[in-house]
Amino acid sequence: MSRIGRAPINLPAGVDVKIEEGNLVTVTGPKGKLVKKLHPAMTITQEGSVIHVTRPNDLKENRSLHGLTRTLLNNMVIGVTEGYSKTLEVNGVGYRVAKDGKKLTMNLGFSHQVIMEEVEGITIEVPDANHIVIRGCDKQQVGQFAAEVREKRPPEPYKGKGIKYADEVIRRKVGKTGAKK
Repeated sequence: MSRIGRAPINLPAGVDVKIEEGNLVTVTGPKGKLVKKLHPAMTITQEGSVIHVTRPNDLKENRSLHGLTRTLLNNMVIGVTEGYSKTLEVNGVGYRVAKDGKKLTMNLGFSHQVIMEEVEGITIEVPDANHIVIRGCDKQQVGQFAAEVREKRPPEPYKGKGIKYADEVIRRKVGKTGAKK
């Protein structure tokens, strides 16, 4: 039995879960509303403020879907109560970010500014010129948007210039040495 899959999901106060036909799950909470269609082979049951996920048999596909389904449901519950966030750091001389309205404007050493629009369900904060905080209730959407921002100028290993996650460690390389005669 899957250790992750058999663990129950406890619903905090203020979270409402609706399970419809075909495993269409709607989770509503203080931070927002998430809707996701989960695999129809899994059985999702709600008993009061506890949700259980069970699988029909021990086939390899069902075993792998068991823990995944439970984790996706748990991420939805955490997302509507606490939310998710990713912090990015911008390193480099002259590299800076600013937010004007719903647009993120980045100077990343190109001859032009890189501008990204805020997506629905995502909020962008710029506490200072070298940090970006991306928040939202959908874990996948927050991670995807953070990856798209990082992709505009990934960190390079020689000087460490570029956009990196706050907890990311860049492996540095030694540059060229002088020519030996």
